[in-house]
Amino acid sequence: MTSLSRRALLGTTLAGVSAPAVIAASSRPLFAGGTPEERLFGEELVSATGPHQAGITTAPTAHLRYLAFTLKKSTDAAALERMFRILTADIEALTEGRSPLADTEPELAELPAFLTVTVGVGPDLVKRVPGATVPKWLGPLPAFEHDELSPDYEGGDLVLQLASDDPTSLAHAARMLLKSVRTFADPHWRQDGFRRARGTEPQHRTMRNLMGQVDGTTNPSPEDDDFDELVWVADGWLAGGTAMVFRRIRMELETWDRVDRRAREEAMGRDLAVGAPLTGEEEFDEPDWDAKDSLGFHVIPNYSHIRRARSEDPKERIYRRAVNYDDGDEQGLLFVCFQADPLKQFVPIQERLDELDIMNEWITHVGSAVFAVLPGWKPGGMLGETLLKA
Repeated sequence: MTSLSRRALLGTTLAGVSAPAVIAASSRPLFAGGTPEERLFGEELVSATGPHQAGITTAPTAHLRYLAFTLKKSTDAAALERMFRILTADIEALTEGRSPLADTEPELAELPAFLTVTVGVGPDLVKRVPGATVPKWLGPLPAFEHDELSPDYEGGDLVLQLASDDPTSLAHAARMLLKSVRTFADPHWRQDGFRRARGTEPQHRTMRNLMGQVDGTTNPSPEDDDFDELVWVADGWLAGGTAMVFRRIRMELETWDRVDRRAREEAMGRDLAVGAPLTGEEEFDEPDWDAKDSLGFHVIPNYSHIRRARSEDPKERIYRRAVNYDDGDEQGLLFVCFQADPLKQFVPIQERLDELDIMNEWITHVGSAVFAVLPGWKPGGMLGETLLKA
């Protein structure tokens, strides 16, 4: 996947400066020269085509929306092909700053503001394609003791993850895609998330959740030697795709407010100010798991979140992309992670957290879903083509 400014995509220049070279989607895009006053924030683009879908390793945006759908009974394999063909055209248009065919407000499509659309499918959709095998991990997760799952936020046959730095661009893209999908599927659930806008904090600082904690310090990087093995499926119709685990986590902020700062830090295992482990000084310092205090207790408590999430197995890691949510009466975290096999990667981690993590006193998992995120496609190709040819 690549990202570039809209002027660069259209082959134009500003102030006689040539369009910049294409850079990786995991970085921020370049502009096509000119003075700061001439640069439009909303012109930033991310290419929809490539070996993997955009929106996974792409740089995080300020606004996200997740739309899940249930397929209509009449949607067979032939209908799925039509749906994926329409989605492909719409996604390519919207992410390039062009209006799709059904767009009655084309001016709203002109500034995508780093828009990406990522598409995943559930087991029932896969079963409608003759010959396609449903991965063993594609289905509901095992039951966890502290879950209080609501049917309003569970499952789905199709999911669209929309991300943009501008809420107007996001809302418009969601409306256009809903128009295209509703012939084939009915809306199941919608969830909106956010994080601090670009420029609010240094670019590479880990986001904070609504409890004030840095959230996602220990995360694989696309530059890691084992990243591909951890995240991307290697074979079959899903090769180049990945597994998405979606968890809606409600935060009990009223009771959290009553906890003193030291107890909050011990619950997480990290300093709140900079996110450093309780045995370190900077956020990315390696925790000293053996360190003990004067009374002989671990400095990073046995019940702390980071100790419970830790694994001795380097293959038991996930690539997380969480955002905050605030629905008025309820606040929390939309926890999304990508991995090659959730049963081998996410589930063991969540089992340890479910067993002892002291943070369970202030968080409750109320929504859950697993999707197979389809591989990317080449220019001239189509989303879902490997599934349809299975």
